Amino acid sequence: MRGLKDKVAIVTGGGQGIGRAIVVRLAQEGADVVIGDLNTDAASAVADEVQAAGRRALVVRTDVAQAKDRRALVDAALAKFGKIDILVNNAGIVRVSDPLKITEEEWDLIQAVNVKGTYFTCQAVLPHMLERGQGKIVNLASIAAKAGSTTFIHYNVSKASVVALTRNLAVAYGKRGINVNCVCPGIVDTEMWAKIDRETAPLMGMQPGEFTKHRVGTIALGRMERPEEVGDVVAFLCSDDARYITGQAINVEGGIIFH
Repeated sequence: MRGLKDKVAIVTGGGQGIGRAIVVRLAQEGADVVIGDLNTDAASAVADEVQAAGRRALVVRTDVAQAKDRRALVDAALAKFGKIDILVNNAGIVRVSDPLKITEEEWDLIQAVNVKGTYFTCQAVLPHMLERGQGKIVNLASIAAKAGSTTFIHYNVSKASVVALTRNLAVAYGKRGINVNCVCPGIVDTEMWAKIDRETAPLMGMQPGEFTKHRVGTIALGRMERPEEVGDVVAFLCSDDARYITGQAINVEGGIIFH
């Protein structure tokens, strides 16, 4: 994969699950990585994996919903490495609720992390990228952005917003050397999905595990997705091989939806 050696990447939510897989893959391709995560213990373990791959890593405790944390993340990256080539907005949360029982507090929390956190982290990094005339931004959306749900409507709306903001930033800054894309994973074998299964199954009249089995049955490839398979696509979008791709919401979900 071309163009990742000696690049500097920020990955939010990089301490576990999909985020960890992204961090490790970028390091394997030659990038140094700044890991922004609330769980610094988990992030530090991932940083050890980066260093084992022969690259440098920095851990910054980050709540992407907080302006001071976003600014501190960018400042720390620049102080340590002097540049930011790549931003991967992976940090996100999910809540499972009956649509009629979603509270305003729950709604606001989902939007604050998944939408506001993504947009304003882009805003914090973009001036530096624009000054240099180059940069790659990859936002993590979800197939939830393109499909309906009866149990996490607020999450689906947040991920649809991530797709929309990706397209708008791509249009706004493409002529100035910035590629902005998003990736839409499906049913990924992570703790987040396990949480969704545990909380959704009772709402659907199912036992734990049955919801996952039902959903996996809708996948053309017939199995759950591995976090590394998301990391592969993110790394590609950050590379020179994807230099003519921008504004896209790329499905990485084994064949559940086809648009």
